[in-house]
Amino acid sequence: MAAFTDLKDFLAALEKTGDLRRVSAPVDPTLEISEIVNRTVKAHGPALLFERPTRGDMPVAINLFGTEERTARALGVGSLDEIGERIGNMLKPELPVGWSGIRDGIGKVLQLKSMPPKKLKSAPCQEIVYSGDQVDLNRLPGLQIWPGDGGIFHNFGLTHTKHPENGKRNLGLYRLQQHSHNTLGMHWQIHKNSTAHHAVAEQLGQRLPVAIAIGADPAVCYSASAPLPADIDEYLFAGFLRNERVEMVDCLTVPLQVPANAQIVLEGYLEPGERMPEGPFGDHTGFYTPVEPFPVLHIECMTMQRDPVYHSIVTSQPPQEDHGLGKATERIFAPLLRFMIPDIVDYDLPAEGVFHNCAIVSIRKRYPKHAQKVMNAIWGAHMMSLTKLIIVVDEDCDVHDYSEVAFRAFGNVDYSRDLLLTEGPVDHLDHSSYQQFWGGKAGVDATRKLPSEGYTRGWPESMVMSPEIVRKVDKRWKEYGL
Repeated sequence: MAAFTDLKDFLAALEKTGDLRRVSAPVDPTLEISEIVNRTVKAHGPALLFERPTRGDMPVAINLFGTEERTARALGVGSLDEIGERIGNMLKPELPVGWSGIRDGIGKVLQLKSMPPKKLKSAPCQEIVYSGDQVDLNRLPGLQIWPGDGGIFHNFGLTHTKHPENGKRNLGLYRLQQHSHNTLGMHWQIHKNSTAHHAVAEQLGQRLPVAIAIGADPAVCYSASAPLPADIDEYLFAGFLRNERVEMVDCLTVPLQVPANAQIVLEGYLEPGERMPEGPFGDHTGFYTPVEPFPVLHIECMTMQRDPVYHSIVTSQPPQEDHGLGKATERIFAPLLRFMIPDIVDYDLPAEGVFHNCAIVSIRKRYPKHAQKVMNAIWGAHMMSLTKLIIVVDEDCDVHDYSEVAFRAFGNVDYSRDLLLTEGPVDHLDHSSYQQFWGGKAGVDATRKLPSEGYTRGWPESMVMSPEIVRKVDKRWKEYGL
């Protein structure tokens, strides 16, 4: 199975297998589309193509990553674990130690096993060009998802920036509020690499060039959301996922490159020191994020394919489409987390925790306070530092079986001894922390307790049916008439 190198090819493949539904009736991008999508996602339904949005000049594709299976198909694999296994197998000879070793190992793997992006002289994304006064964001069917939103948002714009001093490229996925026909609010959060690029540009008194691609191929879309180290190029990673170089093209008005097969590209600049109120916005936390000042992108050029498709996503309390993207990150980066913290057997990031609020981790416990050691290691591991709750269980617990995890966490814990409380960084969007950007964290040790940890009662033996009886009942099951 090959990864898709063009959004339209992916849509055609989904339609061929019945995993895409076309909506031919006129539908309003203000609230109506999001209500339809919310119901579809919660019913584990298909990807959707709204052919006649009542605002904008093109159809809207949405819910493309709504299931793990669809996300795996988008990336050309039968299971998301296959990508993680590829990375893990390649890294084994590297024997990296710590985060710096993981970072160096990823870089070596990508350099050896993938190829850098391929530059084209012309590209489909520049078949139609609007510049200057011709730029009009109202050509795009941007969504208002919730009644309290501050207006129209473009939710799957792949944002390209470059470090003003060293030229290092960053590709990020940030929501974009439409302020006018040619300006956007850039909601990049405090921990993001593009924020650092913008801060350096402002210190130098320079404008920051920005290019936004909408409707790229699935591997590039995922790479924009992946928690890669700052010095790992997202397009090299996308090429690794695709097993094929990503074709790119120079922008027409800014010194950046974008995917050649993107559906739409917006090019412009941020002026140093300029901010505008951005928000509120109904986010994936299930709550509105408040109004805050963010940089303003002035768009000077807008290019697109002929007959483009506008790609977006709906945000809400889980479950939502970002489930597939979050699970891709969980499974793709599982071997890397295990290399960095070898104690870990497996882990799960529940969608209900919005993927960064909670981590369930299983370990092969070997010594006193082993679980607490793993908690602290996770809180020191790159973007895992934002995790608010860590539940550690023994290796015989399936971390993906939330019922079994709850049984361990509710029954195997003396909260006067097995609860670790600390403070640290939290996500920019976290509404529960009393101070923005940092707050309280908890670790729950739901492992069996050892005498060396002060548990002197003798940990009880778990009840397990004898294998002989299990085999006997399996063999005779039909006889029972059940």
